[in-house]
Amino acid sequence: MADDDRQNPEDALRDMLRGLLGGDGGIDPAKLAGVAGLPSDPASVQQLIAQLQNAIRVDGTVNWDLAKQQGQQLARKNSVATTPGQVSGLEQAFHVAALWLDEATTVSELTEVPELLGRADWVRLTMPLWTQLAEPVASSIADALTAAMQEQAPEEFASMIAGSTNMLRSIGGTLFALQLGQVVGQLAEEVVSGGDIGIPLLEDGVAALLPQNVAAFGEGLDIPADQVALYLAVRELAHARLFRQAKWLRLQVITSITEFARGLRIDTDRMAELAEGFDPSNPEELREALSSGAFIPPKTEAQLATLARLETTLALVEGWVDVVTAAATARLPKASAVAETVRRRRASGGPAESAFATLVGLELRPRRLREAAAMWQAVTDAVGYAARDELWAHPDLLPDASDIDDPSGLIAHLTALTSGQRTPQDDIDRALDELLGGE
Repeated sequence: MADDDRQNPEDALRDMLRGLLGGDGGIDPAKLAGVAGLPSDPASVQQLIAQLQNAIRVDGTVNWDLAKQQGQQLARKNSVATTPGQVSGLEQAFHVAALWLDEATTVSELTEVPELLGRADWVRLTMPLWTQLAEPVASSIADALTAAMQEQAPEEFASMIAGSTNMLRSIGGTLFALQLGQVVGQLAEEVVSGGDIGIPLLEDGVAALLPQNVAAFGEGLDIPADQVALYLAVRELAHARLFRQAKWLRLQVITSITEFARGLRIDTDRMAELAEGFDPSNPEELREALSSGAFIPPKTEAQLATLARLETTLALVEGWVDVVTAAATARLPKASAVAETVRRRRASGGPAESAFATLVGLELRPRRLREAAAMWQAVTDAVGYAARDELWAHPDLLPDASDIDDPSGLIAHLTALTSGQRTPQDDIDRALDELLGGE
């Protein structure tokens, strides 16, 4: 055979994989759909096969567009249109919520008009951050899967696989992306707002409610729908206002999450076992391993330290939002009932949120929320909400875990500052003056 006719390893492997994905080489397409968490109906299977065939890349990158496509597809499955009455009611709720918040916090109002999002729109707008958070794990899994396949491959395939590592990484990462799309698509059926998960999924200064999910949240509560909507609108605006004003906060939260994710190391022994015994006709085994977190070993000491800082920050954010929301909705007759529903829902989380925790190894709910809320309330009672909100002016001013444990020292410091007509921000300004050589 002439050199020009000899197929290079990547082309050969690509053709082989496309043949397998087409059902010609022993992989049952209906079973493969299970890897992505899709139903086995013909339309879903055909769409999955087309996606995977088009996703095979030679540069080793993950096709994150598949995550967005699948997430939106799942989000649309049970979506219903928002009625004009719902739109009018939620727009009015946002308007009243903004007025009430002005009486409970000095954090300034938003410049962007709050949005009402469908489930698929929520997936589209939040997927960039989801992929940013998941990319380190996808990369680690793809690398480990490729290494395991190289070690376990029969001799006749060794050279082909050695020359096609980037493509194999792309396939491994793509399977992870499909899992992520499944999780985010399910989350779209659970969240009621942009800040519902606790992390800043939307851009700074953007607040949003999902009308269909707000309606589902209020079902069976025996609470008027307008009161549920108003309470949730206050919470969402408070969350969005805080991240807009504390410019450093979003970066700190995202940096902590990505630092945690980059510290993940895949269990290569478990990966090698899977590669050695992998049955192409039974790909559900791979889906189960990915979705169960079986490849993610226990957290390292560095990860635990990062996780502790992240949990403290998220608890401070959510605790502040709780206290501000309680103050702003004090005149709402059923506010306490809605608040208790929010607390129970937050404590248990939803099935999709649990799936994300196993997929990436990170739980999103802060564990010390009640303690953080109690600290913020104590600070508010002692020095008022203006001095309280000043603590968000700079990360060095923010309370830490010890303040959550015992806020008395923090309160004594703030009381001394306020009695001397100084604020926490004054301390920062003085320190900067000294650093720059000022008087």
